[in-house]
Amino acid sequence: MPVLASHRKPRSTRPHSPAVGVTTAAIASVTLLSTQSAHATPAAPPRPTVEEIQKKVDDLYRQAGTATQEYNRAKEATDEQRRKVDRILDDVARRTDAINESRRALGSYAAAQYRAGAVGPTAALIFADSPQSYFDQTHLMDRLSERQRGAVADYEGKRLAAAKQRAEATKSLESLTDSQATLRASKQTVQRKLGEARTLLARLTAEEKARLAELERKREAEARRKAEERAKAEAAEAEAERRRQEEAARRQQPSPPPATTPTTPPTAPPQTGGSTYAAKAEKALAFARAQIGKPYVWGATGPSSYDCSGLTQAAWRAAGVDLPRTTWDQVKIGTRVATADLLPGDLVFFYDDISHVGLYIGGGKMIHAPKPGADVREESIYYMPVYGSVRPA
Repeated sequence: MPVLASHRKPRSTRPHSPAVGVTTAAIASVTLLSTQSAHATPAAPPRPTVEEIQKKVDDLYRQAGTATQEYNRAKEATDEQRRKVDRILDDVARRTDAINESRRALGSYAAAQYRAGAVGPTAALIFADSPQSYFDQTHLMDRLSERQRGAVADYEGKRLAAAKQRAEATKSLESLTDSQATLRASKQTVQRKLGEARTLLARLTAEEKARLAELERKREAEARRKAEERAKAEAAEAEAERRRQEEAARRQQPSPPPATTPTTPPTAPPQTGGSTYAAKAEKALAFARAQIGKPYVWGATGPSSYDCSGLTQAAWRAAGVDLPRTTWDQVKIGTRVATADLLPGDLVFFYDDISHVGLYIGGGKMIHAPKPGADVREESIYYMPVYGSVRPA
């Protein structure tokens, strides 16, 4: 009986291609996503808050103030070096004139010597008008030789002195070049810091500008509050001092003299150191008050604009006291005083780098040239962190 053929299809051993296709697609998708992620633009940094912007702008203004003091110092050094170079060059010119005069004298001596040496002594005696004339001429030439030696020594001394002066002038010119380079670098730093501050402020939205103005108002209000507290404390202290003086005067008042004793008119009390300082300080303050409203300009010393140390320098100059140009040098003069012991006219310095200064007027306030874009004005000393204070006279 024949064997019937089986109608069952043989089991396929081929791998399932759909599964492979899905896996391949998944891998390709992951690779594509990875590639896209690698080339994607990084997320922009979060926008700074208004408080952060305020802090950054304040810091830039402070850095600009520091750079301004560096500029002032470099300018002062440059001006002094230029004056020194001018003095040396003037001296070199005078010495050159003296050398030329000595050279002319040597030339006349050399010509006389040449003329005398062209004829021998015997021939000179023979051709002389008389023996006495020959001996007179010989004596004169001996004297000329002595003068010539003196002229040579004088010429050599002047030449060496002029060479020394020229070397000093060259060295001073090199120093002047260095000072000018420092001046340019400081100026560029100031301009860069102020430019960064202006850029930050220009990017603010209207809402952010309003918020920044509100923060400024709050800071000013807090500074005024502290100044008012200081003014009250000063008033109370002044009243207590007045009462003490009245009581001391009452206790020391002598009994009235007898009617027969002639009285002498009272004499004015001697002027004390404190009253002398008060008189000078009043002159400085009067000058500073007259500058209120004039713009701050970095590097300016008046009369139409000032920076902070330029204002304090000009104010005390009006009182007959010369202050250095920079805050770093002004803080070193006079007598250091505590904030609690401030008197009108004292200099108050701010920030750890001593980059700002104002003129104390009493009541916790000062007159100062604040920063670019602002005018000379009265303001609380508590608006900025106080570094220290000095009494300049």
